[in-house]
Amino acid sequence: IQAKHRQELENLTLTIQPSKTLKFFILAVAQNLKRAVLYLLAHGGWLMVLCTAGVLGGILLFTIDGPHEKHVEELLQYLKFGLWWVALGVASSIGLGSGLHTFVLYLGPHIALFTIKAMKCGRVDIKSTPYDTIQLNRGPSWLDKECSEFGPPLFSSLPGSKVPLSSILPQVQMEAILWGFGTAIGELPPYFISRAARMPGGKFDPSDELDASSTEDNGVVATRLNQMKRWFLSRTQYLNFFTILVLASVPNPLFDLAGIMCGQFGIPFWKFFLATLVGKAIIKAHIQTIFVILVCNNQLLDWIENELIWVFSFVPGFSAVLTNFISKLHAMRANYMATPSHTPSNIKVKNWDLSFTSIWNTIVWLMIMNFFVKIVTSTAQGYLKEQQEKELASRQSNESDHLSR
Repeated sequence: IQAKHRQELENLTLTIQPSKTLKFFILAVAQNLKRAVLYLLAHGGWLMVLCTAGVLGGILLFTIDGPHEKHVEELLQYLKFGLWWVALGVASSIGLGSGLHTFVLYLGPHIALFTIKAMKCGRVDIKSTPYDTIQLNRGPSWLDKECSEFGPPLFSSLPGSKVPLSSILPQVQMEAILWGFGTAIGELPPYFISRAARMPGGKFDPSDELDASSTEDNGVVATRLNQMKRWFLSRTQYLNFFTILVLASVPNPLFDLAGIMCGQFGIPFWKFFLATLVGKAIIKAHIQTIFVILVCNNQLLDWIENELIWVFSFVPGFSAVLTNFISKLHAMRANYMATPSHTPSNIKVKNWDLSFTSIWNTIVWLMIMNFFVKIVTSTAQGYLKEQQEKELASRQSNESDHLSR
């Protein structure tokens, strides 16, 4: 029976059994919603009252005309801005290694584009509002504006000049912190699942997800990563605030197991969440943000360039080639950073941005679809596994009743 159940779990995917997988996914979502509503009705009476009052107050604010409308609209823009970056952070960290890499797709390019624009224009006050960033259905207004629209440069905009890190960082700091806050929230589901399984009657093996992923052909990198996770899982016995903080403060593909282990070992929720929040939203988010700014602000690249020139200067015949190559790169960078001249309206210029945007959006949507497929498959398999466990428990109960007679 167990071999049959294992085979059923392996075959329950959108590529092999799409209709059955979608059916189990819908049943699992309905079951979880039902449990959540019953729990709130049983334990969250005051929470329900407050939520209802908040919803009614919001409806009144949006439907009644008055001088408060502009403030409500401003608040709504800030809420959209915050929810967007928090949601991207959650999507980045949720799931055992199956999250959407939103730093590479959104936050990193946003910081890079802002830094490059600030260098070209020689000033950092190019945002019209704090929430003037890339969002779901629009881009930032400053991206397509000419530097002359922002005013004269406050810093030198000559090629090779640098805008101070201390001036750029505050302009993109809030997005990075909100994204880091979302990544901390995305680490909570494994903690709660493991903590619930630790209670009497709970059934959860932290290696179940790794066993499921190991049956798939994920390539050499994913296989090695799963082996590292197993090693980490077998040796994590003592976790405290500082250990969790260190693990959360660096780009760490093994941190998705930290929530499981903290739940298994009974680490208090606030100790785990505060360490994760400080590590991801404060330390890690700033490390990644500062790195992107330094790369795009020429500081880190100039240092690497000087080191490479010094190292390869000892290679016979390579020094001249490297110097020529670097001079061409400098010319290309200067050409890119230079303010483009205005083109007469009667001359049509081929718009390469449209094709690049289409390619980039296609890549993003493919990754989102892959992320969605993994969520649907995992949820459906979890529902099927729960039904299989109920079937086994029923069989054992019937057999014991039959033997007692």
